[in-house]
Amino acid sequence: MKFQNKWLRAAIPALLLHCSIGTVYCWSIFSQEIADYIGFSKSATEWAFSFAIFFLGISAAFLGNIVEKDIHKSSLLAAICFAAGMAGTGFFIWYGGAHKGSLLALIGIYVCYGFIMGIGLGTGYLSPVKTLMLWFSDRKGLATGLAVAGFGAAKAIASPIMQAMLASLGEGGIYKMFLILAAIYFVMMFVGHLLLAKPAGWHEPATKEKGARAIDCIKEKPLVFIGIWLMFYLNITCGLALISQEKMIIKCIGLAGMAGVLSSVTAIFNAGGRLGFSAWADKMKNRNTIYKIIFVLSIAATGIVVLTKGITDRGSSTILLIFVLVLLFIVNAGYGGGFSNVPTLLSDHYGMGNISAIHGLVLSAWAFAGLTGNQIASLIVNKVGSFVDDGHGNMINPDGYQAVLYLTLALYVVALLISIFLVDHKKKAAK
Repeated sequence: MKFQNKWLRAAIPALLLHCSIGTVYCWSIFSQEIADYIGFSKSATEWAFSFAIFFLGISAAFLGNIVEKDIHKSSLLAAICFAAGMAGTGFFIWYGGAHKGSLLALIGIYVCYGFIMGIGLGTGYLSPVKTLMLWFSDRKGLATGLAVAGFGAAKAIASPIMQAMLASLGEGGIYKMFLILAAIYFVMMFVGHLLLAKPAGWHEPATKEKGARAIDCIKEKPLVFIGIWLMFYLNITCGLALISQEKMIIKCIGLAGMAGVLSSVTAIFNAGGRLGFSAWADKMKNRNTIYKIIFVLSIAATGIVVLTKGITDRGSSTILLIFVLVLLFIVNAGYGGGFSNVPTLLSDHYGMGNISAIHGLVLSAWAFAGLTGNQIASLIVNKVGSFVDDGHGNMINPDGYQAVLYLTLALYVVALLISIFLVDHKKKAAK
């Protein structure tokens, strides 16, 4: 019964929640269709996704205490906000189709997909994490990695389904898809909400004063918290900077025909890194070691491509082509692993009492990285080098993509130094 409860009350509901909200990363599949349908440029609609990631982090930071106090309320809030945001997005896409170029439609999509869905994302992401660590106290990393891997794998699972829906729903398929999926994901998340429960024997630790918040715990080790926040922010920023240019880099090295397949492979590395690195960390005395490994691997892979000019070489050598692919695989795996190891690393330093709230505060780094990673990479690509035709109708900028690596290499080195010198692991928190 204990084994059964562990899965029914923690793992399965976590997957139901995370596999639903993780579909936010499917945005690139239908963003052009939305832009065309409502009569705006793709760049104008792209802000909806940026707002969604921003409010994911911000809502996690501000609502972490609500998750801490009652996972049932928070998981229900997540289901309602995520589904309502999807349905609202569908409505404003329909409205935009009927009123081409309507600013109201664009703002409505920003509010629904960005703000309302963002609240659902933040609370839904946090709600099952502490519960998983409580049920799987001996394998915390494996448990949280499983759920976070579900968030990462959601895109790979939902993408073909969404593409099939867009192809089969006919005229107005884009808004119909949102309305249908809003209902489906609400059911999935509501079932997860009903199943999710902390172990019966768990009692929240008594605090010195009623209403004590996560900030009180953080004050005991402020430098550690700052170090983890910065380390997390830098890893996401580097990941987004490269992942946002991934398809163009693949085309740049002469593999345009395999761009779709290789993007799926990198998505597998992303999800695999979430599960693999967190499970690996369970076997280590110091979970911070896993971040050192991630950063060292990322520095090595990036450094090799920088030194060999693997991107500007444009695939003229098989070994250089392999170096670039290995870089993309490692960055994706490290990006995912960075997410899954944060809650367990925090629990090692601050205990389990306020872990949801503290984890929520760290997720604010995700919010700011979501606004900077892609944009910095785009700025570099647009300012450095020049765009040329690759011979297959694709405009590429090899020097620009290579220049992005100089930035990410420097940031990875800074992140490694923070991991070594700022994230102290010697002092253990009380259980």
